[in-house]
Amino acid sequence: MTWDEEYKNRWDDRYKEEEYVYGKGPNLFFKEWLQKFEPGTILMPADGEGRNGVFAAQLGWDVTSFDLSAEGKLKALDLAKEKKVNIAYVVGDLEQLSFEKESFDAIGLIYAHFAADKKSRFHRKLNDCLKPGGVVILEAFCKEHLVLNHLDPKVGGPKELEMLLSKEEIIADFANYDILMLGEREIRLNEGKYHIGKGAVLRFVGVKRTDQENLF
Repeated sequence: MTWDEEYKNRWDDRYKEEEYVYGKGPNLFFKEWLQKFEPGTILMPADGEGRNGVFAAQLGWDVTSFDLSAEGKLKALDLAKEKKVNIAYVVGDLEQLSFEKESFDAIGLIYAHFAADKKSRFHRKLNDCLKPGGVVILEAFCKEHLVLNHLDPKVGGPKELEMLLSKEEIIADFANYDILMLGEREIRLNEGKYHIGKGAVLRFVGVKRTDQENLF
């Protein structure tokens, strides 16, 4: 079994659990920032059980979510039905998926951790999907989180250092963005059963520049 197959199976197994393992409510940072922008089209990579995509739909956004896990999709669509909204949800790896160039007004990257050899390439592919003037809202575990994860595994997050993010990587991967906010901090997480405790996160909000050619 390849690493990719093993990773997909791991998420299918997690999302088969009856409860919503990261809760039904949106990530607080995503909630705070998304409400600052006028609704349009939004892409939600690694949207899992749909808590963030469904929240965006409740605000009037036209949501396209994707994830490796078919089990995640089932629960996301159930959550959308419960909240009386609609989302489009595609199952697949970004490597195989194709979205129209410059077709989204926003991208929400909430704990969307990719394999070390793919993450920069995937960030740049997502950049191609975003309209000039569009916004990226990102919260993910930073490299300092690995120590906290070892101390308290209930806080969750990747166990591989290279899957975690740094400010330098974000600056390089989103070089054609005006940065509204970029920082690392320790926070107290309380998101379902798998994000509980003190974690170290990176937060980024950036707007894709309209006045230059695509750098990639």
